[in-house]
Amino acid sequence: MPSERRELLELALKLTAVAEREILPRFRRHVVRYKADGTEVTDADRAAEEAMREVLARECPDHAVLGEEQGGETDIAAAESLWLLDPIDGTASFTLGLPTFGVLVGFARKGDPEVGAVRFPALGEAIWAARGTGCWFAADGEEPSRARVSPVGSVDEAVCSATGPYGYDLFRRTGDDTSYRLSELLRRARKFRFVGDCVQHGLVCRGRLHAAIDPLVRPWDVAALVPCVEEAGGRISSIEGRRTGILSARSLLSTSGGALHDAIVAALAPRP
Repeated sequence: MPSERRELLELALKLTAVAEREILPRFRRHVVRYKADGTEVTDADRAAEEAMREVLARECPDHAVLGEEQGGETDIAAAESLWLLDPIDGTASFTLGLPTFGVLVGFARKGDPEVGAVRFPALGEAIWAARGTGCWFAADGEEPSRARVSPVGSVDEAVCSATGPYGYDLFRRTGDDTSYRLSELLRRARKFRFVGDCVQHGLVCRGRLHAAIDPLVRPWDVAALVPCVEEAGGRISSIEGRRTGILSARSLLSTSGGALHDAIVAALAPRP
């Protein structure tokens, strides 16, 4: 691995650890507020992103930053060095006291994610990758091990998940005409669960799930996951199957790859 990419990955892992130190003391002790769009935000979200930004300002002040809570760089495709931060992916789980939330830190050049680190503070687990390094998983107190997808040949052999029922033909979002056919996948998959947020994509990387679906994402939800899934041997794209410009995608599908990815894209496609 080139020394620069190794340094970026080490910094990404450091940032997730910095965020964890702000998050864990507030877990199940947080204050919930609501943003203008109605989504939840906590004091832990804000403190964790601020702490990560302080590290980046000190260690690489010439790099651009885009974060869920404080915004930042808007021209993602042109940014030469861009950090994308999601201090708590799965705030809804966090506010319920569920341990399946994660910290997402990604690094991209000109819109292409190169480095990703995902930390699950309440689970004591992490998964990370840089292009050309493979994907790695570790639980606290254990040595890292390679994370690899588990390929299957068809949808009826696949264990699949989604963040929730909304945005599909089960429950459409108000004012959103997109209606992916999740009911089709529910009927055909060997097993289906609503897992939620970044943890489901991490489970794809580790071969526990064969497909994970999120119908509504933002760039900071995506950047860290792309290197992890691809270096684990999987495929990641929008639900429509587009990999190009993935940081601007509105949806996300990760799979163990092969024909399964195309089959799920086809199964989810809205009817004309």
